[in-house]
Amino acid sequence: MSGPTLRTSNPWKTATLAGMASYLDSAALVTSGIAIGGYYAAPLQLAPGAIGSLLGLQTLAFAAGALFGGRLGDRFGRRTVFTCSLVLYAVGVLLLLVAASPALLFAGVIATGLAIGADLPVSLALVNEEAPEGRKGTMVVFSGMLWLAGIVAVLLLSSFMGAQGMLGGRILFAHLLVVAVVVLLLRLTLSESAEWAAARRAAETRHDSPSADVEFGRVRDLFRAPTGDALLATGLYYATWNLGANTLGQFGTFLWTALAGGEVARYSQLTLLGLPVGFVAGLVFMRVVDRPARHAWFAAGTALIVIAWALPALFGPGEFTLVAVMLVSGLGNAFAGESIYKIWSQELFPTLLRATATGVTMAFTRALAGLAALGTPALALGHTGLFFGLLLGTAVLSAVIGLVWVPRLARSEGPADAAPSEEPAAPSGAPTPDTTEKATP
Repeated sequence: MSGPTLRTSNPWKTATLAGMASYLDSAALVTSGIAIGGYYAAPLQLAPGAIGSLLGLQTLAFAAGALFGGRLGDRFGRRTVFTCSLVLYAVGVLLLLVAASPALLFAGVIATGLAIGADLPVSLALVNEEAPEGRKGTMVVFSGMLWLAGIVAVLLLSSFMGAQGMLGGRILFAHLLVVAVVVLLLRLTLSESAEWAAARRAAETRHDSPSADVEFGRVRDLFRAPTGDALLATGLYYATWNLGANTLGQFGTFLWTALAGGEVARYSQLTLLGLPVGFVAGLVFMRVVDRPARHAWFAAGTALIVIAWALPALFGPGEFTLVAVMLVSGLGNAFAGESIYKIWSQELFPTLLRATATGVTMAFTRALAGLAALGTPALALGHTGLFFGLLLGTAVLSAVIGLVWVPRLARSEGPADAAPSEEPAAPSGAPTPDTTEKATP
């Protein structure tokens, strides 16, 4: 294994360039939905079944990419994987840009899905590992802000460009291609994670030592205590929270028109209205996430999410309750949900299993969401009360996991990732010594 390059970039540069994986993720998913489901549908004679298959395949490809990309990032380094994944992303977007047949669309969605899936867990690990102590959570949350920026950029571009038909879709995919190429060139200036390199050397040193309890690079160690408990807790938390968030993201317009009788244009306007609220709330969370106050903010965000889904479950789906779900849960998600999951996925796992664990939980979450989406329209129309009751139930379950289970998990060690028999290090921002064995939620 070649030695790591000396660190030449500052943490915020690393957080921005690596965190652009989140921008490219959200932008690709939103662009694919708008372009394939809208601009490309008529010219390429795409039936509803074909559109659903294309978008579903992209989600499943993401799951596969996260599963394998995370593992490769722990084996061969962060820099290698996020460079190769971005090359694949650019190729996939180019195929979607020039597509003149469904065959190229299928190839493009598979390539982009695999690429963003592989990029995200590795890029998150790099952001966390290169961030200074006391600022790690801040920089991980910053990647979530970039995810939001990707959505805003695509919605604004599609709103004001005025192009229709194939040209409209090609412009949207051209935006992704330009951003991907620029980010790729700038990422080449980043060095390998110093923490990953140190952990890799430590693992190789103790590989032949009979006293080593765990070699933190083997996949089977991911399913042993304490990492197995953390994998199960974070995976279940992210998956149960995401069922509601993914339903709102994929089927919000459908629920608005089919159950509340609203207009699509009105829903789009309300969606854009809620984005600045989430952005401001994200900035607030960045300021408190590395402090002991994090738990209180997380608890408040969790309560907002549960309240949001309780409204349509108790009072039925109408314009008011659906708007409330979107705005209230959007505010709560700034302090809980994916934001806190990304932090836990970095804090609770040793360096050489960090991207692997994140990839596994991301893959599980996306696969579950994809399966749930298959029955969402029929369940929402045929059993509306049960549908919203189940979404409320998953929100409550994620709240219990986050507030009760996760705080009991032991936090991982630092760069060298000592064996779990040793005393775990205190979490960043821990207020008192008696919290040193717990991960601050």
